[in-house]
Amino acid sequence: MTYTPVRLGLTLWSHNQWQQSFYGKGTQPSERLEKYARVFHTVEGNTTFYATPNAQTVLNWRDATPETFRFTFKLPKQITHEQQLTASQGELVHFLKVMEPLAEKVGQWTIQLPSSFGFDALEKLQRFTKLFPRDYNLGIEVRNPIFFAKGDEESQLNSWLNENGINRVIMDSRPVFAAKPTTEAVIDAHQKKPRVPVHAIATATRPMIRFIGHPDLEANDTFFAPWLDKLPQWIEQGVQPYVMIHTPDNVLAPELATRLYTQLQNRLTETNTPLDSLNNFPAKSTQPQFNLF
Repeated sequence: MTYTPVRLGLTLWSHNQWQQSFYGKGTQPSERLEKYARVFHTVEGNTTFYATPNAQTVLNWRDATPETFRFTFKLPKQITHEQQLTASQGELVHFLKVMEPLAEKVGQWTIQLPSSFGFDALEKLQRFTKLFPRDYNLGIEVRNPIFFAKGDEESQLNSWLNENGINRVIMDSRPVFAAKPTTEAVIDAHQKKPRVPVHAIATATRPMIRFIGHPDLEANDTFFAPWLDKLPQWIEQGVQPYVMIHTPDNVLAPELATRLYTQLQNRLTETNTPLDSLNNFPAKSTQPQFNLF
């Protein structure tokens, strides 16, 4: 496998409004993942947050992607939000069993926790992570303000993550909150996305950045500029960041991702760290292409 210093992806691989701009005319929904994986290195699998897929769907996902592709899947909300990790071992075992055919293509299993999950529940989280196979890469996304206050509580969380090789998912929602709430998509994002400080810390070898973009593509450049410094530092340290790009409605998410990736590619060229170019969107390609990453 050819190593890629950074993995770029989106929050989803199937979007009806990408039919003309990304996939190409005539693409069937069942063909979208295969075409998505020609361009991007990873994807944030939000679909598992809402429901555990059936066995055939998991096999379809596995077969639609090259060996070098990596998924990141969120645990079902029944486990993380409804049960808040309490008495959920059975549900976790069932979920991991269903997903097992894809295990070698999962770069990270994400435990996204609600804002109500605070420091008093940290021990429960620590016990819960021990239920996973030891070779599974985990990512924790916390949203409770106490974990962003730079106090003892955040220090204890980060120390535990470091000691156990667990990634802390980093939310960068500054761009979307800088957008004026003049469209339905932005208003919805302001209501649902967490507005938390950006703590750019790598507690393990695969930090995930969730970059929630501004609807004006150019307006994102200012917010991405600090990452053009941080990402090369991590790469030099042997860390492989996962960069997940969102926009309020995700219509232009592929375009924003390629825009930001090009900026990172240019910066890494200055440091003599080559970063392969992305393939063209399938809609713009005359021949099928596959990335070597």
